[in-house]
Amino acid sequence: DTPDQFNLEYQVEKIKTADGILLNAWFLSAQNNPAKNNLILPKIKPEAKATVLFLHGNAENISTHFRSIAWLSREGFNVLALDYRGYGESEGVPTLAGMQLDIDAAMRSLLVHQDVNPNKMIVFGQSLGGALAIHYTAHSAYRAHIRAVVIDSAFYDYRQIAREKLATSPLTWLIQWLPWLIINNDYSPADSIAAISPLPLLLLHGDRDVVVPLHHSQQLFEHAKEPKEHWIEQGVGHTQAMSRPALRKILVAFLLRHSG
Repeated sequence: DTPDQFNLEYQVEKIKTADGILLNAWFLSAQNNPAKNNLILPKIKPEAKATVLFLHGNAENISTHFRSIAWLSREGFNVLALDYRGYGESEGVPTLAGMQLDIDAAMRSLLVHQDVNPNKMIVFGQSLGGALAIHYTAHSAYRAHIRAVVIDSAFYDYRQIAREKLATSPLTWLIQWLPWLIINNDYSPADSIAAISPLPLLLLHGDRDVVVPLHHSQQLFEHAKEPKEHWIEQGVGHTQAMSRPALRKILVAFLLRHSG
């Protein structure tokens, strides 16, 4: 899928990282909401309310994940959806260290983008993207440009989530200790979540998430510092909360409140 199939204007962005990897991304400009337009007046490109850097989850690529946040463009926000190295049409091989460079390259590209106000940046990460976003925001050289961080369905710690997955199967139960030997935990959200403060932090999670159980989000919230909010959506699974129109409205209000 591509945004134009949903009548959304977009442009393909090619972004080069500090180590020379060429990444693929889609930039969706803030667009007029057809439901709110006066059809008699000519269409005028609106000024974006803010710009959202969207970091998707582990499976697949932006062609399947962008629908989670494409609606934000119709609410007046720019959105950059990034494919990490080794995902989709981006070059390279995924590593946690490399993906931090990818996010940094995307942020730098947005700060000089002609349609972007560099002082109104939002970081939005889902699942793995949420874990990546927590570490990046906590340590970014550009955090002064970031107005809020939204984390949807993220896990608390790489080794913890790997151990839990191994423990669910009789075939792997006996080796659930293995992540402590082989999993790189240098970029663990657990070690960075407190450092996001004083940026406003919103944690989203569905109470029926079987991929990343709710207690991961609760742990993140417990260790985060103010200002922070925790929204638990009833009856939804992994990264499904944004499919609910009512929650979208509340999220837009949150973004407007913090983006100025």
